[in-house]
Amino acid sequence: MTAILVLEDGSVFHGQGFGAAATVPGEVCFNTSMTGYQEILTDPSYKGQIVTMTYPLIGNYGVNSQDVESWAPHAGGFVIRELSPVVSNWRADHTLHDYLAQHGIPGIQGIDTRALTKKLRVRGALTGCISTAGISVEEALEQARAWGGMAGRDYVSAVTHKEPFLWDAEDQDSAAFDITQENNPPAPRFIRKPLPPADIPIVAYDFGIKYNILRRLRQKGFKVQVVPAHTSAAEVLKYQPAGVFLSNGPGDPSALAGIVREVKTLVAHGIPIFGICLGHQILGQAFGGKTFKLKFGHRGGNQPVKDFESGRVEITSQNHGFAVDAASLPADVVVNRINLNDQTVEGLRHKTKPVFCVQYHPEASPGPHDSTPLFDEFRQLLLKHS
Repeated sequence: MTAILVLEDGSVFHGQGFGAAATVPGEVCFNTSMTGYQEILTDPSYKGQIVTMTYPLIGNYGVNSQDVESWAPHAGGFVIRELSPVVSNWRADHTLHDYLAQHGIPGIQGIDTRALTKKLRVRGALTGCISTAGISVEEALEQARAWGGMAGRDYVSAVTHKEPFLWDAEDQDSAAFDITQENNPPAPRFIRKPLPPADIPIVAYDFGIKYNILRRLRQKGFKVQVVPAHTSAAEVLKYQPAGVFLSNGPGDPSALAGIVREVKTLVAHGIPIFGICLGHQILGQAFGGKTFKLKFGHRGGNQPVKDFESGRVEITSQNHGFAVDAASLPADVVVNRINLNDQTVEGLRHKTKPVFCVQYHPEASPGPHDSTPLFDEFRQLLLKHS
């Protein structure tokens, strides 16, 4: 199966197709993680994007049924240097090719991903069209230019769960798996570490929430009621939560005025709030700030963040194309973390209200795990205000 990737500037990459026979336009981005392609594909924050992996060999450990981050993969297309011809991992259920084909996602391999990544870094984010369906370069270029870009797009409505639900009520999906040294153990994927009691009720807004966030919250003793993205503040407060969590999600945060309005109401109410990624950007707007589109975004597991409160540098997992404008924030909000690569805002804390947020992913699946203590900080905040 031949494949092409055509960018809006006319650049053409020819390669071999895998996954589904399909044609998909979208924003072409790159991720610098060496592993975690399954989590990337199923992260709702990649809705509308064609993801390029900078690490050259992808697919060697296959895809399993437990590490998905959402109810379906959301990336529009997948671009890699080389698809591993061998799948070797005790947890694998599918090959990457079969998984993408099952979900209608086209992939292309055999292209110079270094040249593509350098172009995106120099030129900035570009729209493109990936096709494994045999269309011409001219047709692909037309679709790429007609797509229109990410700015102004509300993809949250497309990825949020439509109904509220209680996460893992039977405690079957949140515990980390363990390895045993017994002579005749059950399969390791079914050996689970014990969970603490779920003694603190919270509401989690689902703007495109990753399941590992929900797993981490449960592992820290939270009872998590998940609500759809457009749930009103009044409905949230009816659950009588000790706190509110604002999740990650896709698209342009400035297109979410209705959600920002409800979050602003919750901030004024005084309930403790913790936000990450898109939740951070929504809080920034609820505080009165503005957001802007980054040149090519932060995507990968090696982003350095300076925490001014502790003096530590965290190596973080990130996936976002927009950021909060520090100059637009009011005086009662402090920027307590920055990205050391470009000095953009990575964390905010309100000076008088129990509200804080970060731009990155403390649940980081598969890693790194420097920022996991933020979930403990959220728990301590709720205990302090209970």
